[in-house]
Amino acid sequence: MAGFGLVVLAAFCWAIDTLFRYPLISSGVSALQIVFVEHLFLMVFSGYVLWKSRLMIWKMEFGHIFYFFLIGGFGSAIGTLAFTKAFSLLNPSYVILLQKLQPLVAISMARFLLGEPISKKFLAWGSVCLLGGLLISFQDIFTGGPHHFEISRNSLYGYGLVFLAVVSWGSATVFGKKLSMSGFDFKEIMAMRFFFGFAVLLPLFVGESDTSIFDAVVLGKIFLMALISGAVAMALYYKGLSRISARTCAIAEMFFPLCAVVINWVFLGKGLTEVQIVGGVLLVIGSTTIQIKNY
Repeated sequence: MAGFGLVVLAAFCWAIDTLFRYPLISSGVSALQIVFVEHLFLMVFSGYVLWKSRLMIWKMEFGHIFYFFLIGGFGSAIGTLAFTKAFSLLNPSYVILLQKLQPLVAISMARFLLGEPISKKFLAWGSVCLLGGLLISFQDIFTGGPHHFEISRNSLYGYGLVFLAVVSWGSATVFGKKLSMSGFDFKEIMAMRFFFGFAVLLPLFVGESDTSIFDAVVLGKIFLMALISGAVAMALYYKGLSRISARTCAIAEMFFPLCAVVINWVFLGKGLTEVQIVGGVLLVIGSTTIQIKNY
């Protein structure tokens, strides 16, 4: 249960991120600027771990380097960039709703790449969790924008970006577990994730000419994002992932929307609807059953 709880705490930290990321996008700051500076701060945070682990890094096998590239370059950099950019193209509620497909990617990949068994009972209770997560987010579709999915060139681009983020984050869960099984400490996995993420984003950022990112207020908000949803959340996440299976971790990540609506309730005064409460109950019951029965 401890590992599951750590991932849920990470989801709570990711939910806090929504208080900063979407407002920054709405204010005109580009997704690339936000994600690059975020990774720059994360590189500073993880500098000591990288230095301390330099001999281990130097002796890594090619396969390990490839896995680190996947969770860092693909999962952290490209995934976060795609997710952030999608907010400027779609109703934010659609972005959060579509993000719920991520556990399906992680669970499927865990089955084929890690050989994790998936029983019928796990699928049944996992479906209960997924339904709960959808109910928590689905209400926003009817209160925060159009009552239907918009179909246009920009919206299709936005949907594509969300699915790219879903695949990259889902695969990052699986390959992060693979590295944990190979003996890497959670701090090393986290630090190398940020390193490869920064390395991929650096050449993309070089051509940026907009200097609005250097505003003190903007930098302060990105610093908080990097600290809370980056350093703290990923430390909790990888420590939790080292103790549980990738498929169980994917279930724990479904608590993100529940944490998000709770934060909106506490900080923004947005009350919980009956549908969201039912969704939260289903999510808690489903995930608790999976943990207790060890499905």
